[in-house]
Amino acid sequence: MPAVKAANPREVFAAEDWRAITTLSRWRGMSLVLHGWMVVALATFGGAAAWNYDWRAGLLMTPFMLAILGGRQLGLSILMHDGAHGLLHPDRKTNNWLGQWPTGAATGSDLHAYRAYHLTHHKFTQQAEDPDLALSAPFPTSRDSLRRKFIRDLTGQTFYKQRRAQFAVALRGAQFMLTSEIGDGAKTTARTVGRFLLVQAILLAISLVVWGWTPFLLWLGALATTFQLFLRIRNIAEHACTPTGSGDPFTHARTTQAGVIARITVAPYWVNYHSEHHLFMGVPCYNLAATHRLLGTGGFYPRMTVSPNYRDVLAQVVR
Repeated sequence: MPAVKAANPREVFAAEDWRAITTLSRWRGMSLVLHGWMVVALATFGGAAAWNYDWRAGLLMTPFMLAILGGRQLGLSILMHDGAHGLLHPDRKTNNWLGQWPTGAATGSDLHAYRAYHLTHHKFTQQAEDPDLALSAPFPTSRDSLRRKFIRDLTGQTFYKQRRAQFAVALRGAQFMLTSEIGDGAKTTARTVGRFLLVQAILLAISLVVWGWTPFLLWLGALATTFQLFLRIRNIAEHACTPTGSGDPFTHARTTQAGVIARITVAPYWVNYHSEHHLFMGVPCYNLAATHRLLGTGGFYPRMTVSPNYRDVLAQVVR
């Protein structure tokens, strides 16, 4: 199918506004990566301190810590996504390092493989060639089906299934490397898994040196549970049950208003402004809110799919 129609920024923004929202900062992207890891440190060691104080305090605080950690793990993935668009830093090498190591590797992604995959998603959004179509095609679905998906996420079943498949491909890739056989995709997965395991080993070492096992177990527990749930909800909100395909680029994605709790969990680093991102891929995440306001000033909201909150989105995607 032909590529989806793109928006023309010259028809939407004044030149000075477009320049302001697309100018990349040399420090904002790095500061967001640092912010994500600072929150991770506070949540993991704060949770460990609660367990050290009293097991009942630890039991009470753990769900909150897992929610905060899952949100920041999603945040690191979002920053990797910005890196895939070249938006974390104006220097390409710095951008790629930030997108590959402190963000992508932490949650098991490869920047370069994701970049090719994701740009195809932008080119063919919600069409047959869209590699993300499977994330939105099942919707609307039944309430029971959605509940089962959430249960699988929160019980670690989704994490286990995905990692088992990834590690199986990585093992084949490692074998190809040793025998010089062709298998570039499997080799890429092997390198991705290698980076993921290296980051986990570093985090474990820091945890053991500074405190003990508890901080790392909280990190790993969130990666297997809340991160999976928040990732699913974010994926649903972005494209499920939207009128993509109308020929109007303002319909290619959904923007969801996010309060404080949503920004901590399912919508870190302005990822809720997904319509704006699809309209103008050159806008870094920290300027998406300003882009949203400019679109409102220009009278473009009626053409967009905008939900007041994530509860409203979930209500829309169940039959």
